[in-house]
Amino acid sequence: MARHLDWLVYGGLVAGAVALSLAFRSADAPPAPPVAGEDELGGVLGPATPFDPTVVVQAPDARRQLTSGTAFAVSGEGQWLTARHVVEGCREAALIVGGDRAVAADIQLARDSDIALLTTDGGPNALPVGPARERLRVGRHAYHPGYPQGRPGEAASRLIGRETLRFRGRGQRDEPVLAWAEIGRTEGLHGTLSGLSGGPALDSQGRVIAVTIAEAPRRGRIYTTAAESMAAATQSVDQTGQYAPGAVINTHNYGTVADGLRRDLRVAQVVCLSAA
Repeated sequence: MARHLDWLVYGGLVAGAVALSLAFRSADAPPAPPVAGEDELGGVLGPATPFDPTVVVQAPDARRQLTSGTAFAVSGEGQWLTARHVVEGCREAALIVGGDRAVAADIQLARDSDIALLTTDGGPNALPVGPARERLRVGRHAYHPGYPQGRPGEAASRLIGRETLRFRGRGQRDEPVLAWAEIGRTEGLHGTLSGLSGGPALDSQGRVIAVTIAEAPRRGRIYTTAAESMAAATQSVDQTGQYAPGAVINTHNYGTVADGLRRDLRVAQVVCLSAA
């Protein structure tokens, strides 16, 4: 990603935005539930229905406060996905690429889901995306690399089922999502996973299956978009370009894999620097 007009030094603005990890509600998380083995998978997850449990979340308003979250590359041509609520209302968004350096990103919001497409001039190899019509089984694992609390970190989770997120505040809407029970996280990371929003949810083959968008800390839950929401948001993305194969991930090595993704800038921190 090299363009003399795109590489910007934001100094104090970037540092201040990084310190504000406001993509999730803040509360202490309970001890993680026992880890379920991949051989303990349950039934196939059915389609979303009006009877799915509902959880209400308050989306942060970028017009009132700087926000930060996580983004990941879905095209080697400089296209990234993040959570819509991280950049909604932003006039100026950027991806941090090291120290106080950042690259400016254009924003395109998905219409019906908590996803936003960011565009930069060039980018790293894309993450592979899992098949849109894959049948998910209850109990399968996912891995969530990103920038919780504005620092490098990650979490692991186990699929519970479908729920409905009722977003309140800017862009309020109801959205079908996948609910996951947290089963592990970065050593020394306590409390909220704020800042992980917008990062990828990866399967055991290192493929993106959803976008991480919210948490319910007291319940030990992580919420992601439904796979069909991500498929709709990436219809315009050119995924025929360069991408690197995903690494095999498990509950023992997901921290190491996440470190590699951040080092290669395939997973990066995104910040909203000014409101529209």
